[in-house]
Amino acid sequence: MSTNVLRTADGWWVLRGDRAVPVGTGAATTAELIADRAAVREAALSGEAGTPVADLVALSPVTTPCRVVAQMVNYRSHARDSGFTGDIPPAFFRKASGSVSGPGEAIVRPPHVRFLDYEIELGLVMGAPLPVGTVVEERDLPSYVAGLVITNDVSAREVQLTKTQFYESKSYPTFTPTGPRLALLEPEDFARLLDLRLRLSVNGELRQDRTLADMIVRPARALTLLARFQALDPGDLLLTGTPGGTALKAPPKAVEKIGALLPPAVKWKAFFKSQARNPHYLHTGDVITATISTADGRIDLGEQRTPVTDAGGTPCSKSPGEGPEVSRA
Repeated sequence: MSTNVLRTADGWWVLRGDRAVPVGTGAATTAELIADRAAVREAALSGEAGTPVADLVALSPVTTPCRVVAQMVNYRSHARDSGFTGDIPPAFFRKASGSVSGPGEAIVRPPHVRFLDYEIELGLVMGAPLPVGTVVEERDLPSYVAGLVITNDVSAREVQLTKTQFYESKSYPTFTPTGPRLALLEPEDFARLLDLRLRLSVNGELRQDRTLADMIVRPARALTLLARFQALDPGDLLLTGTPGGTALKAPPKAVEKIGALLPPAVKWKAFFKSQARNPHYLHTGDVITATISTADGRIDLGEQRTPVTDAGGTPCSKSPGEGPEVSRA
């Protein structure tokens, strides 16, 4: 069964119910913690009473700097929302690791961004080097992936679409909330990956709700494709795509055809004028709640709860714990 770990300013903790036991390790980074699994197991088996999780302020369990890579359009439901038909070629993009933030920190909207969107994603945390040219079979996943985290691939849509610029639109500080838990997996846990359900709500309204069975390119295949050109190291993070339900939707086909005939500046002005009437984009004061787990709780990544604020606002500094929970080339 997976072992759930938290990171705070005081170090690493193993979760046992509503309490947490400190891990006796000198690990400063996620990669170092993964290398010290013996200390994690010792804490998990300890008879120590521990500290109430509600008293802890969780940081991102993925430390930075690290590589942050993401898969694009990797759920069938998201492909439909985005207007794709037929086969969708696998694609990846990078995010700055400076975008990684804690599970209770506020998402800060840059002053020039009007159309701020959410994308819940399962994050794979690497546990071993993935050299260029590696071929990963399903049975090999435990050899390369150490654990799982909740991530939110926050997106500035007008930057992404008008500039065709994924890196900038998804790399502003706080645009990758991560955690609260790092679920360190045992080999038998990998057979349950497709049972994981991703759920994201905004102000209590459910927006995204799918299992990994909706995924187009699954983790082993994704790592093989990525390794054609990109090496990964322990502690690096792969975001595996988002299901349908984001605020952004493709326009109807008839509207899209008309738009293709317009000059780009006119087309985008008309498109974002219509998007301004879409109530699902994020606004200051919104609270995003994200969970990923199997129905039986065997794998449970906890609850991520992040408010939205404008630049210059006051971010929420305390992660809610358990209830609700808490760049390299």
